[in-house]
Amino acid sequence: MNRRLPAEWEPQDGVLLAWPHADSDWRDSLAEVVPVFTRIAAAISRFERLVIVAPDLDLVRAELSAAGIDLARITLYPMATNDTWARDFGPITVLEPQGPVLLDFGFNAWGLKFAADLDNQITAKLARRGAFGRCAHRIPGLILEGGSIESDGDSTLLTTASCLLNPNRNPHLDRQSIERNLQSLLGVSRLLWLENGFLAGDDTDAHIDTLARFCSGTTIAYVRCDDPTDEHYAALSAMEAELKSFRTRQGEPYRLIPLPWPDACLHRDGHRLPATYANFLIINGAVLVPTYGVAQDAAALAALAPAFCDREIIGIDCRPLIAQHGSLHCVTMHLPRGVLP
Repeated sequence: MNRRLPAEWEPQDGVLLAWPHADSDWRDSLAEVVPVFTRIAAAISRFERLVIVAPDLDLVRAELSAAGIDLARITLYPMATNDTWARDFGPITVLEPQGPVLLDFGFNAWGLKFAADLDNQITAKLARRGAFGRCAHRIPGLILEGGSIESDGDSTLLTTASCLLNPNRNPHLDRQSIERNLQSLLGVSRLLWLENGFLAGDDTDAHIDTLARFCSGTTIAYVRCDDPTDEHYAALSAMEAELKSFRTRQGEPYRLIPLPWPDACLHRDGHRLPATYANFLIINGAVLVPTYGVAQDAAALAALAPAFCDREIIGIDCRPLIAQHGSLHCVTMHLPRGVLP
């Protein structure tokens, strides 16, 4: 097919962020979460551009400037938002002979769990305002979040059955129909389905970007639980066995990189939060890795370093993010080269 879903490690123009504000779920924790976003913005802007949407741009400019971030690297658009999970409402970009095409899939907040009416309009609004230059903008008519799929850039897609086959997304489509749609829309020819794996406290029905990630066409990093007494042990052990059974297009086993299992992070009300080192972001020249202020943080950075020898590994404290059940990759959407004017 003359269509390809690039891998995240391929050249990028920039990253899309939606800034936290007082009318979002962050209203009671802005003092803790805004510094996380400024650290993410500072790290990204060292290597590429940023597109930020927010209802109050003056406030965002002040927060960025206070953090010493060069605003020349950032384009801001005034826009009402429900929340900040750009990975799931931002555009999924495919490459065609005439250039990048932005696929604006429907976002229903992971099965109508939360309000998403404003976030679901963001990609279309940005396209109308010229944020993506002359890139084609298409609405496929399918519910799909960016965090639910992983591409190797060579027509293989990694995903989870518990998310893509959940009736709260596309109840009229069975597995075969979803495969056909994704093969056509994304230009993929092979889907690797994980039937196991979850994180307590996760709202996404097990997004792949919380569990297992392509680091290259032959390498997958994944979360491994090594505590038999942990509630995740059985499911993640079964997921590990699945990953070991997968084969590359050349018929070889994948090189698997187990990521440390972080100490349990608990919400102030006592429920477990979905802390995961798999929720890293690959950008030009760097990999931003979430940390949580636990003993395993340094080991997670060290585990990923051999998979990204040509990139700087940057840890960012994302403990405040998981209070709303997401992490670093979840709040960012990378924009491949050719998307930004």
